[in-house]
Amino acid sequence: MWTNRRSFLARMAGGFGTVALADQMDPFAAKAPHFAPKAKHIIYLVMNGGMSQVDTFDPKPSLTKYHGQPMPGEQVKTERITGSLMRSPFSFKQYGQSGIEVSEIFPNIARNIDKFTVIRSMHTDVPNHEPSLFMMNCGTIQPGRPSLGSWLTYGLGTENRNLPGYVVLCPGTPVVGPPLWESAFLPAVFQGTFIKATEKDPKKLVQFLERGGKTASDQRRQLDLLKELNTGHLAERAGDSNLEAAIQSMETAFRMQTEVPEVFDVMKEPEKIRARYGDSDFGRGCLMALRLVEKGVRMVQIYYGNSQPWDSHEDIQAHKANARKADPAVGALVEDLAARGLLDETLVVFGTEFGRTPAVENSSLVKLQNGRDHNSAGYSILLAGGGVKAGYIHGATDEFGYRAVEKKVHNHDLNATLLHLMGLDHLKLTYFYSGRHFRLTDVHGELVKEILA
Repeated sequence: MWTNRRSFLARMAGGFGTVALADQMDPFAAKAPHFAPKAKHIIYLVMNGGMSQVDTFDPKPSLTKYHGQPMPGEQVKTERITGSLMRSPFSFKQYGQSGIEVSEIFPNIARNIDKFTVIRSMHTDVPNHEPSLFMMNCGTIQPGRPSLGSWLTYGLGTENRNLPGYVVLCPGTPVVGPPLWESAFLPAVFQGTFIKATEKDPKKLVQFLERGGKTASDQRRQLDLLKELNTGHLAERAGDSNLEAAIQSMETAFRMQTEVPEVFDVMKEPEKIRARYGDSDFGRGCLMALRLVEKGVRMVQIYYGNSQPWDSHEDIQAHKANARKADPAVGALVEDLAARGLLDETLVVFGTEFGRTPAVENSSLVKLQNGRDHNSAGYSILLAGGGVKAGYIHGATDEFGYRAVEKKVHNHDLNATLLHLMGLDHLKLTYFYSGRHFRLTDVHGELVKEILA
């Protein structure tokens, strides 16, 4: 078919050659990490919209003491007009042997708080959703860089060829959307597989996987012919990442037919287990994540909801309604990972793109002035399993919860640490593109050694 086999092989070496040289150049083949990993999988739970640290995991008695008064000292710079300090309407209590204080709206997380590291000193660059979500996912405030999940599958491959290595679950579309899980200039095969997690029936959840009356052998012959034609086409377009991804996606879809109906069918779990997660899109997503990492999927990312549901400008009581769905699912997830022997090798991240102000928002954009504006200067995230300390608080914000002041952790530092826990050195995980080597943390990032078990 090709006049010069050596020329063909050389051309294929310019890209991944995902089909023709599958044994030697399979992009999803499991790869050796830089060093022994603590974790094999990541489940990243994104509370998109900006979860308030002072109403969840960073209690501030000074907000009660100075409620209704201006914040002393430096004038707080906020995106919208804010007024006086506002106490949290939610009570906090100490839980577990660690005595970590948790808001009343998260009783199930509180019950498991001894499994978590609570980082109270997160900060990021920009108090807007889009750039902060990009920073959280892709290590930059601008679009066009690969996501964390893409870097992981590029660096480590996957353990199950019948499923995507990187799965994204969301009932709708978060702000920004697909660029948050794209592979950008990495080969396109490493982008996240988005599944709109609104259906219980796996046939509706992941459509078009049925064979349409064809036998597996008939379909395999058709796919082999198509593969041969596409491979010949690819030979003239060496390094065409999108074409390589199209070829690979057909292979993945063929294999998915055998495993997807099983793994995405959460109704196969006992009713008692399903009830603990809650009958919500997010609850089912967390249960799917459990089943996916059991099957070897490298990373599962779950967005809490469509758009930005935690964006409580008008009334912070909206956090309570969101927590009713999030809290049971997160608690059940860490409990079941532990019960199934998976928590030690699965890193659970419960995070948000930024926090919220300690002061009330009183801009003309809100009618009910009981909410908080965006705050990028200080906020909290939680991590469990996968090599992090259990029952540990890292860092602190100031007495009002506005600015990270002790053991500050930037998103670059967090991403460097997540890669480290997966056995990857963020300084060595690079990709040459447009004249230079890129990495997830760009030219930044320090390993947060204190949170490592």
